[in-house]
Amino acid sequence: MTKLSLAVLMLASYTAGAQMKSVDDYDKKKLNWYNGGKYGMSTDKAYDKLLKDKKSEAVVVAVIDSGVDIEHEDLQGSIWVNADEIPGNGIDDDNNGYIDDVNGWSFLGNPDGEDIEHTQLEMTRLYAMYTKKFDGKTEADIADADKADWAEYMEVKAKVEKSREQAEKTIPMVNMMMEKGSAADANLKKTLGDDYTVKDLKKYMKKNPEDADAQTMMGIYGQGLSLKALERYAPYFQGQLDYHYNLELDERKITGDTPGDFSDVNYGSNNVEGPDALHGTHCSGIIAATRGNGKGNDGVADNVKIMVLRAVPDGDERDKDIALSIRYAVDNGAQICSMSFGKAYSPYQEEVIAAIRYAEEKGVLLVHAAGNSGMDIGENGNFPSPTYPSMSKEFSNWIEVGASTRYKKNLAASFSNYSEKHVDIYAPGLEIMSTVPQSEYYETQGTSMACPMVSGVAALLKGYFPELTMFQIRDIILKSGQDVSDMETPLPGDTKMVPFKALCETGKIANVYNAVEMAMEMAK
Repeated sequence: MTKLSLAVLMLASYTAGAQMKSVDDYDKKKLNWYNGGKYGMSTDKAYDKLLKDKKSEAVVVAVIDSGVDIEHEDLQGSIWVNADEIPGNGIDDDNNGYIDDVNGWSFLGNPDGEDIEHTQLEMTRLYAMYTKKFDGKTEADIADADKADWAEYMEVKAKVEKSREQAEKTIPMVNMMMEKGSAADANLKKTLGDDYTVKDLKKYMKKNPEDADAQTMMGIYGQGLSLKALERYAPYFQGQLDYHYNLELDERKITGDTPGDFSDVNYGSNNVEGPDALHGTHCSGIIAATRGNGKGNDGVADNVKIMVLRAVPDGDERDKDIALSIRYAVDNGAQICSMSFGKAYSPYQEEVIAAIRYAEEKGVLLVHAAGNSGMDIGENGNFPSPTYPSMSKEFSNWIEVGASTRYKKNLAASFSNYSEKHVDIYAPGLEIMSTVPQSEYYETQGTSMACPMVSGVAALLKGYFPELTMFQIRDIILKSGQDVSDMETPLPGDTKMVPFKALCETGKIANVYNAVEMAMEMAK
């Protein structure tokens, strides 16, 4: 396997969920580590030392994501209910434009029960759009007014075609590795037993260094892979070809709207779970899983109502769906929007900005994941963004979150995006156990997990200190974080050591205990 191919597969592991572990065989010392001390957020300490016997108000957090399993055992009592809507009567009782939106809304479905599960990447949509405009033309044919579009066309065309070629090459390579590995594994089980470990394999190889089967399996394990992980990769890359890079795909036949028409708003369905709610359910559990019930993980906040807004499919979310989700959240009482998604291109930036400004006017906090590409988002696009070229004034209601770990020597997660100016703070995002559909629990990782950590902190503060505005709460979170600014950590995506303050504006990791202490002082 080439280094390039290995990098591709390791990136896929974050997307395809190849590194998930169930709670049944989970190291209990790691469970809820993010609520502990050291490099966790000291959440448990805050509840035990500062909030004991204190009452809080319920806070509505909109989770804009892939959908949420609202029947999960650990989210019972934590799902928002639209009191102005009568369930199942087929009438828009509250006249907000959405029929039977009892727990939120899906902008990815229709009333007939059909749902968008997969879609293109935004660069593929742009490539398809520009192909209609520029097909058969050369640079010499392009008018001055179209040169910017032509340049973007050339850029996305190159990226899509390169990505397709890479996926097409990777699939047979993965299948070959899987075939050889499965055969080798079966042979080794005859000698080492069905439950042999990597340690057993290394011991065996010392005595049998020429054993081809052992060499094959060590080659797989040595690259941080496994047969179980490899099983996921070929379908993952085939999905990229079928959906992400498919120029002909038109998934909006399901919703029936026009994606570029932001006045066309009455579409979708009230099925807020959708076909794949793993990501959104995991994020929701980080915020709101019932604390102290002995089931799975403990959420950061103890009095939350999750408003579910399904707008993020497999592929790139549409700007329109995100803008409308933000507006829905604001209009229906959410105080915080948790947004664990992002993409490299945003063709309708002004409409998204307008939605963010609308939330700002209404005092709603938006918490956003910085992304998992190990890159500087000040130099590379990751939308929606804390800043846009057309902006003259920064958002005052935005927190951009990177992912940290529990390891001093690698405090910034290797996959986390970063920026000294555009990422505000870090929060735990590695080895995070949380809720997934069917009342199960799995470990996964990403800035997608760090984002709801901060959303949970904000919800906790608003619940116990309702007199504070979300702008004050934002300031408290950023000022009260654990200061690790001078600690050195490998630059994400690199091996170079840098001080943590080079990765985010505050140089801090979100800390609940410190935030509650500061809120108590401010609320006096």
